[in-house]
Parts: sequence; C-alpha cells; structure tokens
Amino acid sequence: MKDVRTPRSFPFLRQDFAASLVVFLVALPLCIGVAVASGVPAELGLITGIVGGIVTGLMRGSSLQVSGPAAGLTVLVLEAVRAFGLPALGVIVLAAGLLQIAMGLLRWGRWFRAISLSVVEGMLAGIGLVIIAGQLYAAAGIPAPESGLDKLTGLPGALADALGNRTALVSLAVGAGTVVLIVGWRRMPRRARAVPGALVAVLLAALATALFDLPVPTVRVSGVLEAIHLPGSEALSSLADPALLGTVLAFALIASAESLFSAAAIDRLHTGTRTDYDKELVAQGAGNTLCGLLGALPLTAVIVRSSANLEAGARTKASRVLHGVWLLLFVALLPAVLAYIPLAALAGILVHAGWKLIPFKGVLTLWRRHRGEALVLVATATAIVAVGMFEGVLIGLVLSVAKAAWEASHLRIEHSEDGRDAVRVRLQGTITFLRLPQILDSLEALPSDRRVVLDLTGVHHLDHACRAALETWAERHSGADAEAVRADTAPDRHEDSAAGPVSAPH
Repeated sequence: MKDVRTPRSFPFLRQDFAASLVVFLVALPLCIGVAVASGVPAELGLITGIVGGIVTGLMRGSSLQVSGPAAGLTVLVLEAVRAFGLPALGVIVLAAGLLQIAMGLLRWGRWFRAISLSVVEGMLAGIGLVIIAGQLYAAAGIPAPESGLDKLTGLPGALADALGNRTALVSLAVGAGTVVLIVGWRRMPRRARAVPGALVAVLLAALATALFDLPVPTVRVSGVLEAIHLPGSEALSSLADPALLGTVLAFALIASAESLFSAAAIDRLHTGTRTDYDKELVAQGAGNTLCGLLGALPLTAVIVRSSANLEAGARTKASRVLHGVWLLLFVALLPAVLAYIPLAALAGILVHAGWKLIPFKGVLTLWRRHRGEALVLVATATAIVAVGMFEGVLIGLVLSVAKAAWEASHLRIEHSEDGRDAVRVRLQGTITFLRLPQILDSLEALPSDRRVVLDLTGVHHLDHACRAALETWAERHSGADAEAVRADTAPDRHEDSAAGPVSAPH
C-alpha cells in the first residue's frame, strides 16, 4: 500500500505534476468515447472531465479519487437523451447534483456502504454487457437497436451484414485493432507503459485513417461553446414529468453508489487520509450541479483514472486538479484534433472498458462460496439488459433484501416424544413470515391422533404474521382450549418470542 499524506504546503508537487499528466492521458480518450457512446457531442465529455478535475477535485472528500464521465452511466445517459432529448439532459444532471448535495448534507453518504456489493457488481456487469453490445454496432458503423436485449440478440445478424460490407469490415478492423493494442500494451516495457495504451491506440488509429484514407467516420466537432446547452425555461418545466423525476433519482443514486464504492476501493490501496463519504457526496453533487448548468454529462468518481492516479505516484489532490487543467488547455488550444479520431477506435476503447466492468472471476468465486450472492449478481445484470438500468437496479436491491431477510430468519424444528400421547415440537431461532410455510407444513404433517405441544421457548423473535398463524392453528386444533393457548404465550413485546409451550390436542 502506498503511503499518502495530506501536507499543508506543496512538497509533493513534482510527483503530483507527473501523475496529473498520466491521468490526463488516460482521461482524454475516455471522456471523448463516453460522450460519443452516450449520444452527445464529444466536447461535453471533455467539459465534464474538466469540472470533475478542477471543481470536484478542489473539494474535500477523497483526496486521490478522480472524477469525470464514466462508462457506467453511458447506458442511462443514452436512454435519457433518447427519451427526453439533449436539452433535458442538463436539467436531469442539475437536479441529480442538487439531490446528491442534499444527501451529503443529511449525512446519507455512509448509508451507501450498506448496498449489497453483489447488486453493485451486477449493475456494472449489466452495464458492461450493454456497452459491449452497443459499441460492436458502432465499431461496424451500423445503427444499434435501442434496448439492451435487442442489441444482444441482433448481434449475429449485424455481424453477417458487416461481413458483406467493405466499409463495415474496415471499421471493425480499426475497432478490433484498438482492443488488441490496449490489451497487448500491458506487456510492453515499463517506460513505454507510462503512456496509456488507450491513447496510443487512438493516435495510431487516427494516423492510419489519415494516411490510408480509410472509409471510417470520425468524431464530429462543433466547438465547445456550441456544445454547451444552458437549461431553459422549457427544459426546467420538464421536471414536472414523473418519468423525468425517476431518471433524476436513478442518476443520483447510481452515480453516488459508483463514486462511493470507488472511494472505498481506492482507500484500500493507500495508507493516507480516509474518504469522508458525506463530504465526497457533496463534492460529487457540486460537480454534477455545474455540469447540469452547462448541459454536460454527469460525472462520477472513476476507478480507472483514480487507480492510474495512485499508481503514477500522486500524493495530494493537486494531481487531479492539474489533470482538469490539462483537459481545459486541450479544449482551448487543440479542439480540431478531435475530428481526426475514428469512431471505431473509441468504440474499441469502450468495448475494453465494458469488458473490465464484468467481474468474471468474482462471479465464480461467489458461486463457490456464496451462491445466493452470485444469483443476485447475475439476476441484476440480466434485468438491466432485459428491462432497463433503473428497473434492473431496483430488482437487484429487492432480491438482495429478500435474500438477507431469508438468511436472517434462522429456524430449527425439532420433534420429540412428550409422554405416551403427545408430541413436542420445539421451534428455535428467528421466525418470520418467510418461514411460515415450512412451519405449517411441519405441523400439518403430525399424527392426527396425538396431542401436540408447541414449544416456543427457543424463539428469539416471532413476527406478527407467524404469531397470528400459530394462534389460528392452535385454535383450530385445540377447540375449547383456545383461550388457554393464548394465555400460555408470551406478552407481545414487539412481536417478540413466546415464553412457553403451547398445547394443542387434536
């Protein structure tokens, strides 16, 4: 683990300066690629990167985490732009940012750590699958279907069409070459790896496209000022739309969860100051509020940039602020360079990013140790692909809560002889409605010609549904002794455990 300190002056400026250049080179192609994949001008991705570096970077929270446009929100942004239009994107991001600030001020940041890791990994896996499927169409220059499921099922047909089209084949070759170069770049000498493989791949793809006049589309450049869309009165009035408010909630929750889980991961890699989750949530909200005012993409903390920042030797927040400055200088001095970047190369970068979002090893490990968690992860990813981003996350959360409730409801049923004419049924553990079918099945299977003693002395908690069901069962089987049954049970201490046995003669 790296020893990271938070000095009052700038004794680590040399290390932070070098790290900022590395983070800038990592962030540049990703900012552009995420914007293009989200269906918005490439300049908006760079604006979000600048805000994430300079504005969020200056604020307190996590000192080494780097924020910017993230592949994890690509699917959600694309759906929002298609549903409400580009002018409404700024309003959505603005409202989501204000909601994040409110959650941070209310000190809700720490509660995001209570979200099941399986749900988060399932969310990222589902996003990764949709990104990969969508960017394969983009790499071939073919329009992609709107839904994630249609993207996956339509891939074989799209590939068959691409094989008969020379332009599509050339575009696919550029995208495939980008992926191969990024993956293979990790085997290069350490000095060469100082330059990120994604940037090298984009530069080589642009050079090849220009030298050989390849028939592949490139990034469209409209200018930074032209790309900015300040929210107007019409866009602000759309906040009355319940569907748009649901999208705002999805942006705020998913961006917050991704940022705070990234912070937790980065904290494990160094020994410096820990993240203040509430302040980090306020910082993320402030960045998104400004991005919304500028009509740009939403920002989150990005684990790829953050880990690159740490590995490059960053010691303070100066590195992430400087990386935002370099992005600003690029936008101001070299915006025309964007027009030389092939879209297929950006698609290749995002295919690689989407692949890294899928935790293949994690799923196998969970299946061997915690199959329930593995099923939640797979179900969340499947729901995101089949239904949608927000709905998929909600399904994952519901499944996670249901699984936790089931596991917390420990029940042990023991049968023993209690004299010659009675059977003692002893229940032990925590009894909730989830275990009610098991209990009733066990009671109904008892001999009808013997008296039953239901012993609840080992029960720690008995919820209302189970108490009512057991009393009903006792009344049905005890006849005139129903009042005695109720008298033998414990006082209702928040539906707590019963203190004594319940006799129910058949």
